[in-house]
Amino acid sequence: MSVTVNDVEVDVTAWPTPELAAVHELLRQRACELGLVKNDASEVETERAIERTLAEEVQVPVPTEEVCKRWYDANMKRFRSGDLVCARHILFQITPGAPVPVIRAKAETILHEINAKPELFDEYARKHSNCPSGANGGNLGQLQRGETVPEFEKAIFDDATIGVLAGLVTTRHGFHIIAVDRRIEGKQVPYELVREEVAAELRKRSEARALSQYVRLLAGSVDIEGVELDASASPLVQ
Repeated sequence: MSVTVNDVEVDVTAWPTPELAAVHELLRQRACELGLVKNDASEVETERAIERTLAEEVQVPVPTEEVCKRWYDANMKRFRSGDLVCARHILFQITPGAPVPVIRAKAETILHEINAKPELFDEYARKHSNCPSGANGGNLGQLQRGETVPEFEKAIFDDATIGVLAGLVTTRHGFHIIAVDRRIEGKQVPYELVREEVAAELRKRSEARALSQYVRLLAGSVDIEGVELDASASPLVQ
């Protein structure tokens, strides 16, 4: 795939996606326009110039106390101490080059069969799961917040379901069929004790939105060939 930004060809092999490669070149060119770095600068000098460009040109709103408190009230489940979930799962792993649609279809078929006959979970976990826990019927034991990837944590803690969760849960590891066997509730952590954590989370979200908007604005004023830049800007600049 050939990607160019203002007729400058971008080396996409050094980046996880062509979009990120294009965004980096876009920001490098902007830093050059501002006189913060030269075209023949070293990699370290270029990265510092990009950081300075973002710091000078992107305004990130600071969340107010009122906004922080309102967000805490709407997300109180996230701030509990001692919550435990006893869960099992079946992992359909995604590896580089794997046929994702085929893997998803297989996972959905097995989920449908387990929903019809939950007693099949143990057998299917041993037969199909790509996680070592499959040897034990997919049993993960007692889990607390912070012990799993965010998508998995959200699925098991933000839902009151006991039994097999209705849909597949997607994480960076693949597709999961999850069964929750037991929930042990902890205690709510007061807002005063997590105020800084809430503010940091909201600032991170605000920064991601501001940076994404900034990159899209820059992209609209230059000639980019080979990729479309939209929300794909976010992972590079977060």
